[in-house]
Amino acid sequence: MLSLFIPRVSAQKIEDASTQPDKFYLLMDEAPVCADFMPAPPDEKSALFINDQVRYFWGKSIRETPRGEQAKLDADLDAEGLFRAFSEPFGYTISDETTPELCKLIRHTYGDVRRMGIKQIKERYMRIRPYVYYNEGTCYPGHEDKERNTGSYPSGHSARGWGFALILAEINTPRQNEILQKGFELGESRVICGYHYQSDVEASRVIVSTVIARLHANEAFCKQLEKAKKEFKKLEKAGKIAKSEKYPLAK
Repeated sequence: MLSLFIPRVSAQKIEDASTQPDKFYLLMDEAPVCADFMPAPPDEKSALFINDQVRYFWGKSIRETPRGEQAKLDADLDAEGLFRAFSEPFGYTISDETTPELCKLIRHTYGDVRRMGIKQIKERYMRIRPYVYYNEGTCYPGHEDKERNTGSYPSGHSARGWGFALILAEINTPRQNEILQKGFELGESRVICGYHYQSDVEASRVIVSTVIARLHANEAFCKQLEKAKKEFKKLEKAGKIAKSEKYPLAK
């Protein structure tokens, strides 16, 4: 087995609203500096790492089950992947044609959710991913080579899943439980696939929650969020949003 950490790579160019204004609302110095308060990933000798190991082997054991198959489907989480993942829990097809304002919000927020707070901690610790540490395959081999030398802690995929679940649940409150469940499951899928430890996933949920809170103080984000809410209300009024089956009394 390898060490839990790999050498840091050289710093890359800044990615924020100044360089990619269509994918970020925040400037780098506006985002919470999560590296100042988030703990380091668990050491190999810690009880937390024992839990990470237990969860890794749990995930590996269910890869050939329906839940494992779902984890494979959850591996692609670009903007279009998010649309697909959340359409069913949202109760309506999310697409540029059917929900243009919502899709604009997701695309514009994508960089903030994916990178803000996450990148700085990844580069600080450069934790070895579990499939590399154990020298084993994942449930989704297509991403193994490109992810091999990138940091495991925290999980960018899990941040996207939980971050956009928070945004969508604010827009579609009657189906907030289905949406949040899916966001949570997207993180667990990373453990099942072998790309992340449980502690990577849990850290990402804390970090992205701070980023979502900061976005609510950004005027441009709030304006687009209101447009997405108005778009949703029109669809809801027209009876196009599927009623919650798990929580039929939700209003």
